[in-house]
Amino acid sequence: MKRLTTVLAGLTGFMIFLLMVADPHSGVGGGKASSDPFASTFSIVAIDLATGDVGVAVQSKFPNVRPIVPWAEAGVGAIATQSFINVSYGPKGLALLRNGATAEEALKILIANDTNRDVRQLGVVDAKGNSASWTGKECFDWAGGITGLNSGGKGLVITGNGFAAQGNTLVGKETVEALAKSFQETKGTLADKLVAAIIAGGKAGGDRRGEESAALLVKRKGAGYDGTTDDLIDISIYDHAKPLLELERLYRLHKLYYFRTDPKNLIKIDPVLCRELQSILGNKAYKGFLFYDGPVSGVFDARTKKALQDFMGWENYDIRIRDDDQIDREVLDDIRRNHTEWKSRKK
Repeated sequence: MKRLTTVLAGLTGFMIFLLMVADPHSGVGGGKASSDPFASTFSIVAIDLATGDVGVAVQSKFPNVRPIVPWAEAGVGAIATQSFINVSYGPKGLALLRNGATAEEALKILIANDTNRDVRQLGVVDAKGNSASWTGKECFDWAGGITGLNSGGKGLVITGNGFAAQGNTLVGKETVEALAKSFQETKGTLADKLVAAIIAGGKAGGDRRGEESAALLVKRKGAGYDGTTDDLIDISIYDHAKPLLELERLYRLHKLYYFRTDPKNLIKIDPVLCRELQSILGNKAYKGFLFYDGPVSGVFDARTKKALQDFMGWENYDIRIRDDDQIDREVLDDIRRNHTEWKSRKK
């Protein structure tokens, strides 16, 4: 039975390979490179084996990079397809990973029958942490990649573990080196590390044609807004003078509005804090709506709790609304900041 299972798995992978070769519309196995979108790009694909988070961060001198470069699937892996982009590398690469191919195997299958492989660049990471990167011989300088502890330039498939960082049309190799170094040294979640890495890559020189768009895509099983999808983070900057700074700003917002409370951030609503909240909630001029119409007593009673819950829903802190006498410190900081800014504008 074990031998039969192995044979069937091999046949499945071979059938996927045949379908890829036979598809005349895929861009794999033919077509002119000039007909494919060109995105001078640097990116990093990575996985956190402890949480299962898998994702991609990318910046490009190309508008709306999100739909074409980064691809990821929880429990499967992540892919970045760039330079003269073969978009089909994304879904077909994930299909190969889903059916048991390693990052290196998937990458080699994708480029094997693509006559334009020498203008492609590709980074892949699989669910077991294997990584691989390819930079074609004709990619614009500077072009190359780093996978784990290994690095390489044009015409090479390099392999490693944990992540694959790559770029083309760069100021220099320092960009990819900064991607790898920052990713490895940053503490925190996979998304924290990806954001830090892509920011560091930009500061190290980045794309020699400039900046235009950026994206951050991270998948985790059941981590979507209401728990029904795997979409932990999906941020896209279509066209911006400083897309990496905007990505950093939007990531902070996303964490506030879409991430659940870290228990370490919970603080008890004591009388002093309660009076502060009652004053804010009882100021109709602030939001044009009276959330709390009781006394500023410092007593966190049912009326005050209901007012705070309503206010948090109004302000889109939905996912952090609580039914006890505690509040998330990040939410409290944001409430205070917004209220202070409003008061300063009123003066």
